[in-house]
Amino acid sequence: MKKTGILFLIVSLLLVCVFIYSAITGSIHVTPIELLEGLITGQHAQVEIIKDLRIPRMLIAMFTGAALSVSGVLLQSVMRNPLADAGVIGISSGASFFSLMAITALPQFYFYSPLFSVLGGAIACFLVYVLSWKGGLSPIRMILVGIAINAMFTGMAEAFVTICSYFNITINQSGQSNLTMKTWGDVRLIGVYGVAGLVVALFFSRWCNLLALQDKTAKNLGLRVTRMRLLISITAVLLAAVTAAVAGVIAFVGLLIPHISRRLVGSDHRVLIPFSALSGALLILTADTLGRTLVAPNEIPASTIMAVIGGPFLIFLLRRGDRLHGHS
Repeated sequence: MKKTGILFLIVSLLLVCVFIYSAITGSIHVTPIELLEGLITGQHAQVEIIKDLRIPRMLIAMFTGAALSVSGVLLQSVMRNPLADAGVIGISSGASFFSLMAITALPQFYFYSPLFSVLGGAIACFLVYVLSWKGGLSPIRMILVGIAINAMFTGMAEAFVTICSYFNITINQSGQSNLTMKTWGDVRLIGVYGVAGLVVALFFSRWCNLLALQDKTAKNLGLRVTRMRLLISITAVLLAAVTAAVAGVIAFVGLLIPHISRRLVGSDHRVLIPFSALSGALLILTADTLGRTLVAPNEIPASTIMAVIGGPFLIFLLRRGDRLHGHS
């Protein structure tokens, strides 16, 4: 427990340090003292710009990382598949596509776009389950089917943008995988749904531990396994969907963070879920800060940075899985 507490402290301190660095660095540069004074007094013009443009972006990056990481933990628990990730198996792209259509057709319901995203994510998740089932769920088959579902929804979204070229600007702003031009309204949107999903995920942490048992054993203990899987899956889809609606599709976060977190704090979901949330927030905030500052004034989307990191990591996990199963 002492080691776990130290790890939580380290990640929390790193998150605070990156947050401060990200806030004061960029096209507008201020000192930490100026930032603090400006936020308190509201009389520093540059700090006001940072408050209106940069801080919402940073908060959305943190919510996105936390939500995607916890979504990955939940999906891996339900599917018993260490390779499950909302971005890889198509849940995020399905959510993004349905959100895209809903915002274009019904822009007045923007605040409810995560609900349309949940519907799209749920449909994508259902398709992955159904099309992967062949006398059982094979982890590799599920990933391959998920990649196909992901490609299908991504292609449908691109076709939708092309066909509805009149709405091109609106569609691109809601569908692209970047965190630019975000507002406090977006923060409220991802905050309401994201916090709700994270709280529910913490509530389900004990259930996730029980799902590690064989279904027969769990049923003998009086647990409703199917009901547990369904409720946890809905929570995972909600977390992935709200990030897709606000921040676009960012893959590999729910693959990378849960794997590293298990190595550091173990597989007890009561610890794993909050640690993954903190670590995911740190990862995406760092990726977005690097993307914003490395080649300034140009930007590299956080999704691109995650693809560069996550692609090789997925290959590593696949090869490691082959070795574990005795394949060459």
